[in-house]
Amino acid sequence: MYKIFKNRTEAAKLLVEKLKKRDTTNAVVLAVPRGGVPVGYEIAKSLHLPLDIFLSKKIGHPYNPEYAIGSVTLEGAVLNGRAANIDLAYIKAQTEKIREQLRERYKKFRGDRPPLDVTGKTVILTDDGVATGNTLFAAIEDLRKKVPARIIVAVPVSPPETAKKLRRLADELICLFTPDDFYGVGQYYEDFGQVEDTEVQALMEKAGEKVDANE
Repeated sequence: MYKIFKNRTEAAKLLVEKLKKRDTTNAVVLAVPRGGVPVGYEIAKSLHLPLDIFLSKKIGHPYNPEYAIGSVTLEGAVLNGRAANIDLAYIKAQTEKIREQLRERYKKFRGDRPPLDVTGKTVILTDDGVATGNTLFAAIEDLRKKVPARIIVAVPVSPPETAKKLRRLADELICLFTPDDFYGVGQYYEDFGQVEDTEVQALMEKAGEKVDANE
């Protein structure tokens, strides 16, 4: 079994080396909680960029909640082909319920800070790895509505098919490892311990302090 990265911080530092070759003078970093936040924090700190989080949650099928028919973000929703025959009233009710949960979660992690404005900026969207990619697909679609200059997805590891789709949807994909025998993100880390809410809150607070100090 592969162990490519020691931990999320090491994976982030390797991504930073790739990102340093890009123009990030007008960029922001968006991380997917919880596991993506240590990665995003290290990228933002190393490149002296502001950090925010991107929240998304799946809409479960009415008869099988684990079976995703789409996903909801703070400002939008993305449905897949499985939603074709689902009652619209169910989809609307679930979307509103999930969005309220996301608002509460955002406030938990970010307090009263408004979301970063991404219009006209390069967005570096990151996580500690991707499997199906559904969260990042929803993020890219949502972000496009805000008209960023570019969207760069930067992740340590992804299965080839997911990486292929991310390359089509984003302006650029930086992915360090795309193994054919992908079974799960955690198999490529020596330390893949769960990131707790308190760690996310602490990292986001530190990132906010750095931005305030530079303003």
